[in-house]
Amino acid sequence: MSLLPTRLTRYILIEILKIFVVALVAMTMLILMIGVGRELLRRGLGIVSVVQLLPYVLPIALQFSFPATALFSICCVYGRMAADGEVSTVKASGISPLKLLQPALIFAALLSPIAVYVSDLAVSWGKPGINRVVLMSVEDIAYRVLRAQHSFTSDHGFSIHVHDVEGQTLVQPTVTVHNRGSDGPMKLTARSGRLSLDPETSHLVLQVVDSQIETGQGIQGIVPGEIEYKIPLAEAMGDKAPKDQSPSSLPLRLIGSERLHQDARTHAAAGQLAAHVGFMILMSRPEKIAGSEGQRIEDSVRQSKRRLTRLHAEPWRRWAEGFSCFFFVIVGAPLAMIARTSDYWTTFGICFLPILILYYPLFIFGLEQAKDGLIPPYGVWLGNVVLCLIGMALIARVRRY
Repeated sequence: MSLLPTRLTRYILIEILKIFVVALVAMTMLILMIGVGRELLRRGLGIVSVVQLLPYVLPIALQFSFPATALFSICCVYGRMAADGEVSTVKASGISPLKLLQPALIFAALLSPIAVYVSDLAVSWGKPGINRVVLMSVEDIAYRVLRAQHSFTSDHGFSIHVHDVEGQTLVQPTVTVHNRGSDGPMKLTARSGRLSLDPETSHLVLQVVDSQIETGQGIQGIVPGEIEYKIPLAEAMGDKAPKDQSPSSLPLRLIGSERLHQDARTHAAAGQLAAHVGFMILMSRPEKIAGSEGQRIEDSVRQSKRRLTRLHAEPWRRWAEGFSCFFFVIVGAPLAMIARTSDYWTTFGICFLPILILYYPLFIFGLEQAKDGLIPPYGVWLGNVVLCLIGMALIARVRRY
């Protein structure tokens, strides 16, 4: 009889894993096809590019799949066991209901760190990989859109309009390169042209014949014959220094060091503001304290403090999201046993809808308050803590009855 709990634990854990794997594959594929696939095709990517993107998109899809499929597998197993009377039989044998819940807690405790790792992988590897594939596909995207619409506007800072496309030849192209600083946009027109991508330098090469150039400063020039123009796309790769990236785009391994650097930058900006105020007082110009220079420094201090606050909150957010799997299970397992229905979707709905209504608003509320510095960074765990309290109450009820 002493071996029964061990065998029972193994049996329940295997059942959970079988349903979890099937549900995870199905839900992940659904997210990829409906959500991500539709968006990628809408942006003009071809089938080959979409296939290349799948490995990078997978961690992003798994972020959403893990909590829901973990809860679904738990609801299926424990709902069926309760409906078939297995829970009552086990309790009548003198085995504590906590032994029945043990496999679910073990499963969720092992899954949650994996979910945190996958979330970090989506940031550090998935999103940069997506940017890289999209950049390498810009030539193919441009030709496809130009053939269909005769006009293409890129997120990389340029637009192309053509009269027609014959094979790989652009007929009467007009290219406008934007965001040229104080010089304004550069406009180029030509009799014909071709596009190609230089992957080594991340430049889009435009080969044109009989071209005319007009700069933002009004300078014009005519270039007969064939000539090449290179449009830099390196910034689209997203290879920015950590200080220029959003905290949500930084991998966990860099957040700690970046937080120290941001703290130093905040102190430096505050020192600059103090020096400005002191100098204006010393020069008997108090009206200059709130002048344009003072406002600029004050805005810099405010933005630096806000980024530092977000850097403090970001690791807590990642871990809270990853461990939502564990707290979903704490609520879902005893609730499925109480519901006692073998209908998978009914059990899942009974468990998931209250979690959806309660957890996500609390999580978003805690996150926004923590990002604004109104509550400590661990306030993002508010939703998880509430689920834990509810789960403990449900487990106590299962033990009593």
